[in-house]
Amino acid sequence: MGEEKLYTQDGSADLQGRPVLSSGTGKWKACSYLVGYEAFERMAFYGISSNLVVYLTTQLHEDTVSSVRNVNNWSGSVWITPIIGAYIADSYLGRFWTFTVSSLIYILGMVLLTMAVSLKSLKPPTCSSNIKGALCSKATTSQIAFFYSALYIIAVGAGGTKPNISTFGADQFDDFNPHEKQLKVSFFNWWMFSSFLGALFATLGLVYIQENLGWGLGYGIPTVGLLVSLVIFYFGTPKYRHKARNTKSPARDLVYVPMAAFANRKLQLPSNPLELFELHPQDYIITRRRRVFHTSAFRFLDKAAIKDDGMNVGNTSSTRQPPCTVTQVEGTKLVLGMALVWLVSLIPSTIWAQINTLFVKQGTTLDRTLGNIQIPAASLGSFVTFSMLVSVPMYDRYFVPMMRRRTGNPRGITLLQRLGTGFVIQIVAIFVAYAVELKRLHIIKVYGITSAKDTIPMSIFWLMPQYVLLGIADVFNAIGLLEFFYDQSPENMQSLGTSFFTSGIGVGNFLNSFLVTMVDRVTSRHGKKSWIGKNLNESHLDYYYGFLMVISVLNLGAYLWVSKKYQYKKETSADNEVEEKGSSGGAGIQMESVKDLDMHNNTAAFSVEAVPL
Repeated sequence: MGEEKLYTQDGSADLQGRPVLSSGTGKWKACSYLVGYEAFERMAFYGISSNLVVYLTTQLHEDTVSSVRNVNNWSGSVWITPIIGAYIADSYLGRFWTFTVSSLIYILGMVLLTMAVSLKSLKPPTCSSNIKGALCSKATTSQIAFFYSALYIIAVGAGGTKPNISTFGADQFDDFNPHEKQLKVSFFNWWMFSSFLGALFATLGLVYIQENLGWGLGYGIPTVGLLVSLVIFYFGTPKYRHKARNTKSPARDLVYVPMAAFANRKLQLPSNPLELFELHPQDYIITRRRRVFHTSAFRFLDKAAIKDDGMNVGNTSSTRQPPCTVTQVEGTKLVLGMALVWLVSLIPSTIWAQINTLFVKQGTTLDRTLGNIQIPAASLGSFVTFSMLVSVPMYDRYFVPMMRRRTGNPRGITLLQRLGTGFVIQIVAIFVAYAVELKRLHIIKVYGITSAKDTIPMSIFWLMPQYVLLGIADVFNAIGLLEFFYDQSPENMQSLGTSFFTSGIGVGNFLNSFLVTMVDRVTSRHGKKSWIGKNLNESHLDYYYGFLMVISVLNLGAYLWVSKKYQYKKETSADNEVEEKGSSGGAGIQMESVKDLDMHNNTAAFSVEAVPL
């Protein structure tokens, strides 16, 4: 018995499927091999995305609206492809192997992109000057095709790495071990901290290298870094824990439960939820799965768990398919609830998309000199990262303990409270951006500036407050969303849950691309000047920022309604302790013995195999 305690209690195994010892595997020791990849991947991604709009306009000679649209479409693809990668990981390959294959695809894309910006035959010639001004040759079809093919190969690779590397890191902590469970509370904060370090180097160092020393070197450095980090990742293989998949296709319930509920739509729901079908508690103990308890949300789905009239102990004959368990039904409810939270996170993701697009273009019009150095406009994004790096330790070491003493919540505040706080700070940030743009336009009017090439006598550091505020907001909503979707996901679907986080950012980018395109099209009708024209000195970004501010306030109202209706997941732990996850951070709210749980159902004769999984 004492020997069994040396092994992890959550059923995790090594790469060969053998049980792993708790002492020599997992925890932060294993995660130390993972954070290097995350830092270099973030450096590569932000090294591309933060300055891509500049490359497209200065090197490929695209106009402002087209470049913003193309940056948003690519960023959206990077963040939305994880849905596919998560499904493959949860249903077929597992997180480790899905990440392995995808990381190689990612590196292939980085190599091709480095070639696209380095080789003369793969990029248009530099602009030449004459009396009329600069003459720029457009990129050929083959050059454009090669460049964008490399970008979208990176997007495919990101689809398998993004949802699995952070989830794989969270898997290194045993939820059934109280000490490791406490360590996991801080995991996502410090995981994102490592990614911020990579982003900081990208926005401070890489963008400067790209504009002053060469784009090839600026893309080549993170490519080599990714290769080195992968080697380090594989050195840690003996230390990793791998969560066993208890079902072949965990996402199947998302289809089967609504179908079963629809088939039973004419049946009457029992007044007591305890009369719905559920497995014997011992089945969950044997199979090392968690039982999820009934909630009142989405009551129409409960019909999927209505017992057949002919069903009784020892009799499996039935005129219809075996009912779903309450745990299966609640898993589907969780996904629907997360989908509502996901919907109200799209507008905040749209606000975030401004950092690498319009904020950068806005910065190119301002005075960027610092001594004898010309600051790249994209470098101001480093203030987002820097504010995150400062805020994460303060949040984890000071804010959480202070709020924990007041609320009794191990997380300090609930996950949804954390998200709401971040959304409010974002609204303040876009208001500041609106006010700064009004000042920029005022200076343009005072000095009579009309040319797009004229530098406005206004320091680029006027933009710094909006970057800092968005960085602080991200400590609340970006990290909070990642933790929320992982925490609230049904068992065996954490990768798919994490893809909620990434896809929300992706759709937010697509939404921003759509809004920019439509606003440009509508406001430029009948010969009028567009709010987002090629010449920002004659445009009205203040109107666009004001529009974003209004829809953000409306979205906050929708979020408050959703958060009020949302019910956190309640499930059993190893000791049959009922946990309300997300609300109390896993703190026990009720104790039930196996004998008590036995009274919740009369289905002891039905095995796990009797229920479609």
